Amino acid sequence: MILIKGGRVIDPERGIDEVRDVVLDGGMIKCVGNTGSPDLAGRGEEYERVIDATGLVVAPGLVDVHVHFRDPGLTYKEDIGTGAKAAAAGGFTTVVCMANTKPPVDNVETLSYVIEEGKKTDIHVLADATISVGMKGQELTDMAALKAAGAVGFTDDGIPMMNGQLVLEAMEEAARLDVPLSFHEEDPAFIRNNGINHGAVSEKMGIYGSPSVAEDALVARDCMIALHTKASVNIQHMSSRHAVEAVRHAKAMGASVVAEVTPHHFTLTEEAVLEHGTLAKMNPPLRTEEDRQALIQGLKDGTIDIIATDHAPHSQEEKAKPLAEAPSGIIGLETALALGITELVAKGYLTMLELMEKMSLNPAKLYRLPCGRLQEGAAADLVIFDEKELWTVENGYSKSTNSPFTGRQLQGKVKYTICGGKIVYEG
Repeated sequence: MILIKGGRVIDPERGIDEVRDVVLDGGMIKCVGNTGSPDLAGRGEEYERVIDATGLVVAPGLVDVHVHFRDPGLTYKEDIGTGAKAAAAGGFTTVVCMANTKPPVDNVETLSYVIEEGKKTDIHVLADATISVGMKGQELTDMAALKAAGAVGFTDDGIPMMNGQLVLEAMEEAARLDVPLSFHEEDPAFIRNNGINHGAVSEKMGIYGSPSVAEDALVARDCMIALHTKASVNIQHMSSRHAVEAVRHAKAMGASVVAEVTPHHFTLTEEAVLEHGTLAKMNPPLRTEEDRQALIQGLKDGTIDIIATDHAPHSQEEKAKPLAEAPSGIIGLETALALGITELVAKGYLTMLELMEKMSLNPAKLYRLPCGRLQEGAAADLVIFDEKELWTVENGYSKSTNSPFTGRQLQGKVKYTICGGKIVYEG
């Protein structure tokens, strides 16, 4: 057993935010009680480990529904083992791998490989399968067979689905199977150079870029199809203020739509491209300050339900290419919590309880997972962190280093990550 003493316990499901003790017994939370209460009393030797959490936050392990571990096929960037270590260092106990590997996860064999490799790690590594065969947007995968083999959801993330009829069929099947679909919303018809916003910065650089209408058009379409099919739909990595408004209206009409935002999109704007170059190139791109503020407002009012990293490792050689040629994406597992604290909690936009809801409970709910809660009988998946500690971002556990936040001072440091009742990271 592990005793966690005197920490600020956060349970987003029950709205609890107060100092308590927590006892872990095997893979379950045995007891959550007032400090020093009789049901928690006992000699220190009865516990395998006693953690003094005075002054620290004790919260459910973070859940990231959007990571790229590049395995199989691109393991020079990341593999499931290194990705899981980076996740644990960031406070994540559960992650969902995207399916755009090489080969893509559109068959049971590849899916089984990802699942089995995930079992070798210290955290819960789950896998989405693709919506379409080969991610070509022409034919649905055998979603029923893939779900039976362990797929927790479906996505063609990295490639937008342009065939509206196929999207309709996918949502109908997903509703029947009760699994979530996640969509990458960028219509290539509007884009000339992806990864940078079409605006003042792109014009200064002589690049047309990617206008927000590319995102807005597909978000509006998929919200309406979700409304008609009653499918559970996740709009991934939102960046546009108009897309936020579209989701807000869809929810008001009764669509089962959730939306995610990345820490880089609520922290940075297109101006970061001038400072960081390709390290600030991602799909969809960083947009304007007005868009950034709309994302924060969406988080505040519940329009945006989830914070996800879109952890996207690339090699230094790839990111060293010219802006128009370099791949899009940045790593984010080890900085996500600190960015949430630094940019949202410390600035008064969200409470700590609300941040944990966005980073643990809501992601777990989307995927119907029994985590994201900190209460008796729940999974012993926790993160313990110092919300006030300042630290400087350096290279971490990921194989890749493509982050615009390297060298930046952030607030909020993970001290322990506990998964299945075992300490899997101690900082």
